[in-house]
Amino acid sequence: MDLSIKDVPKEQVVKLRARAKANHRSLQGELRALIDEATANIPVRLTLDEIAAKVAALGLERRDEAARLIREDRDR
Repeated sequence: MDLSIKDVPKEQVVKLRARAKANHRSLQGELRALIDEATANIPVRLTLDEIAAKVAALGLERRDEAARLIREDRDR
């Protein structure tokens, strides 16, 4: 798929070209690398069933154990 960005300020284009050169890439390659980086860490939303399964896998015996574990983790 092709993308097009219009009206990019000249200063930004100069900086992008310098970044591409420093990374031994073309401007096109640098833009693709930036898009790859930006889209690589998109968090996945869990369904309620998935959350319930993760909680069940913790093997908690009482309701207040979860709160205790959270407090302990926070206090580290």
